[in-house]
Amino acid sequence: MIVRIMGEGQVKLADSHFAELNKLDDELLEEMESGDGPGFRATLLALLDKVRELGTPLPDDALEPSELILPAPDATLDEVRDMLSDDGLIPG
Repeated sequence: MIVRIMGEGQVKLADSHFAELNKLDDELLEEMESGDGPGFRATLLALLDKVRELGTPLPDDALEPSELILPAPDATLDEVRDMLSDDGLIPG
């Protein structure tokens, strides 16, 4: 799956990594619902770091359609809330 981190670029991520990422996504959703700003920030950064760690960066000139778009590291709680689906940021 091709994943875009807003403001950074795209990475190719194997579907096998999504169970691990969904744990962080669930934690992020809980923190957003409870209004835990510091927890939200830490978990968002952990989620993006994990995507970078597990994914393979695509060249900057690649024009692959992104199947999943994640917020920038400095996104606010409200900006991330606007991006959420019923499953959180990551489907599944």
